[in-house]
Amino acid sequence: MGAGTFKIKNMSLAELETAVQWAQQEGWNPGVNDAYCYFHADPNGFLMGYLGDEPIATISVVKYDGGFGFLGFYIVKPEYRGRGYGIKMWHAAMQYLKSCNIGLDGVVAQQENYEKSGFKLAYRNIRYEGIGGGDKPHLTNLVSLKDISFDVLKAYEEKFFPAPRTEFLQAWIHQPNSYACGIYEEGKLFACGVIRPCHTGYKIAPLYAESPELAEQMFLALKSQVPQSSPIYLDVPEVNAAAIALAQKFRLSAVFETARMYTGQFPELPLEKVFGVTSFEIG
Repeated sequence: MGAGTFKIKNMSLAELETAVQWAQQEGWNPGVNDAYCYFHADPNGFLMGYLGDEPIATISVVKYDGGFGFLGFYIVKPEYRGRGYGIKMWHAAMQYLKSCNIGLDGVVAQQENYEKSGFKLAYRNIRYEGIGGGDKPHLTNLVSLKDISFDVLKAYEEKFFPAPRTEFLQAWIHQPNSYACGIYEEGKLFACGVIRPCHTGYKIAPLYAESPELAEQMFLALKSQVPQSSPIYLDVPEVNAAAIALAQKFRLSAVFETARMYTGQFPELPLEKVFGVTSFEIG
């Protein structure tokens, strides 16, 4: 057990790997490359609390351009819970993001506590679980996102997120053992998505599409890239009825849900085109 003064410091990439391991122990099933990718979103946006020399608490406070931030990875090691360390991490996080509209995906049981800190419920996200494999659709306009202009991808992704995140997006589509593709015609994207390896199975994140029909084609293309026996996961905004219908059509089962909350105005995003959320940790 740790002893000594409690201090909060910025994480290194190696320490962020530790935070991802803790997230796995909490049952959140992070991606195997998440630490490397997330670190590119904001290298100063991850805090670790130490009691003496022992790391005992984490929180992420990713600050994006345009006055938007996202809070996640809020974890205190079980043996140190109930001693006030978590609230110290929380205050440090809110201080770092004090000028921002802050978003988070909180567990539903903690929703009332987040409301006490000024967060308001926007909608819920539902995690669905299914099985990978299947045939890849025969689409002449299906391309690897690595093979098109990054500026086209960046412009498309910015429609679905409150602030630019160029470095993160570059890392996300190039992470090892993942598949990133889009439906692309005449210099424009009409859908895109990524499937990446997680500690258990694979996650499709994000999945954006201009129509439910295109979303279904993207979903089939992405899940075809992983073994038939592998679990796959898709995090869906509950307010997108077509996304819920897609999950149900392919017999995915709801296994978890979060409360998407913000401290400021809800960002005006085309949620009817969001069929898969990128991340519960950094937005």
